Amino acid sequence: MGNVTRTATRAPKVDQACAEAVDVARAAITEEPGHIGEHLNVVAEGDRVVTHYFACDLPGYRGWQWAVTVTRAPRSKHVTVCETVLLPGGDALLAPGWVPWHERLHPGDLGVGDLLPTPEDDDRLTPGYMLGGDPEVDEVAWELGLGRPRVLSPLGREEAAQRWYDGENGPDAPISLAAPRTARCVSCAFYVKLGGSLGRMFGACANVYAPDDGRIVSLDHGCGGHSEVLIDETVIPAPPTIYDDGVVEDID
Repeated sequence: MGNVTRTATRAPKVDQACAEAVDVARAAITEEPGHIGEHLNVVAEGDRVVTHYFACDLPGYRGWQWAVTVTRAPRSKHVTVCETVLLPGGDALLAPGWVPWHERLHPGDLGVGDLLPTPEDDDRLTPGYMLGGDPEVDEVAWELGLGRPRVLSPLGREEAAQRWYDGENGPDAPISLAAPRTARCVSCAFYVKLGGSLGRMFGACANVYAPDDGRIVSLDHGCGGHSEVLIDETVIPAPPTIYDDGVVEDID
């Protein structure tokens, strides 16, 4: 095994002449003097190169710092300014990071008149000539010559099915949990089964009185509007006879 040579990196020392040039550094900041706070510290950046930090008192820039880098030539006492910059400190108030628009969208954000372009590389879709992997839908699409540019990919169908099942139209929705155990959509006359592979789990509700009317529901979803829900009619017994007028006593 060969010998390993390690070279220690020497930290630069603070140049005394540059460190004492606080006034030179402060004068390099072009903002109004009232917006330049106290001198905070000085940091060595290299040989005869240091950076002075000043507090920033600009409105709206809490926690920010002015940074002024100064240097001098060898064997010279004349200090010159390299650059000035406004930097955020540890407790600075910063704007949130930029997020692409397609990552900021949430379900239901699309409003009336809005246009939502679909990316060319959307994993939920696949080119129409490749079909979508759903034999029932693919066969009908080609026979009718629909010619759609793109169709749902297997991933797109899987994500949609999971989203529907976990949402307000699945078995764990409050209205479904509150319904009788036998009141499931799969046995309801108002349940219209979807075509294709999604029809194995989902259909549409056609009950005008149900909150899910016209929506996709899972076959194990349920509500109180099930077609076979029967309410036992309660028979109210007749009140007891208070006075029997069938028997009349004759009195002279």
